[in-house]
Amino acid sequence: MKLYGYWRSSAAYRVRIALNYKGIIAEQLSVHLVKNGGEQHQQQYTALNAQELVPTLVTTDEDGQELVLTQSLAIIEYLDDMHSNNPLLPQSAFDKAIVRAMALTVACEIHPLNNLKVLQYLAAELAISDSAKASWYHHWVHQGFAALEQQLQQYSGRFCFGDNITLADLCLVPQVYNAERFKVDMTLFPNIVRVNANCLAEQVFIDALPENQHDAT
Repeated sequence: MKLYGYWRSSAAYRVRIALNYKGIIAEQLSVHLVKNGGEQHQQQYTALNAQELVPTLVTTDEDGQELVLTQSLAIIEYLDDMHSNNPLLPQSAFDKAIVRAMALTVACEIHPLNNLKVLQYLAAELAISDSAKASWYHHWVHQGFAALEQQLQQYSGRFCFGDNITLADLCLVPQVYNAERFKVDMTLFPNIVRVNANCLAEQVFIDALPENQHDAT
């Protein structure tokens, strides 16, 4: 199994946590998102991932045929289906929907608007100033985190949903990492801060930290 990622990619970060939590070993291959104009745009990589994004997971089926998977949440749910230990989604349909809703608040509402390619477009194509770009970033984080804070108020225990690690935690932690990197005021979101701290006390999250990756610079 191979995981193509980048140390600062929050989407790849999610998958690293999932692999650690499941105890799955995968070869980590770096796709530098900035160097050389962005290695994700090079033909060798786009042949694997036409979206020119990370992560990409390459594995094999029972017959030894190569399988290529993209999009972090799809990869994580595949790993969850294939490896039943340490499930990342609850059993009941309602609880599963709540966890997915929390995960998607990050993965569909916050992260896409603040992803590297969007920030690069704002600066290069629309000539947005650094201060305006920072305001853009903070706006979408504040809006998404305000909703997530309410969800955690209702459903969290030690982690996002009760006291078990779920898909929601795998999305929360990388987004908080990015928010702190961009100097978002986290005092507005005490439940998010609390759950994030609980997650970061676990070794599976520590090992997945961007700074602990082989390609960290």
